[in-house]
Amino acid sequence: MGLISIMSSSLIEQGFNLMLFGMGTVFVFLTILIFATGFMSKLIIRYFPEKIVETAPKKKKSAVLGATSVAPATLKIIQAAVDAHRNR
Repeated sequence: MGLISIMSSSLIEQGFNLMLFGMGTVFVFLTILIFATGFMSKLIIRYFPEKIVETAPKKKKSAVLGATSVAPATLKIIQAAVDAHRNR
């Protein structure tokens, strides 16, 4: 029994060490990635600034379309479909 508990404990320790090493490696890599991304962003903004383009304000379209924008035949088809759906 003593040998099994020693092997089991050693195996658990190895698994725990491997987990800590893996998580530590990922944490360090992601931290470096965050700083590198921020540095590259500042570098791009400094040396390649975005040009500001002035545009005229766009006219807003009405949210409700007029009845003349849809053909009368299409309106009849839509109405028939809605009626058929409600009468099921």
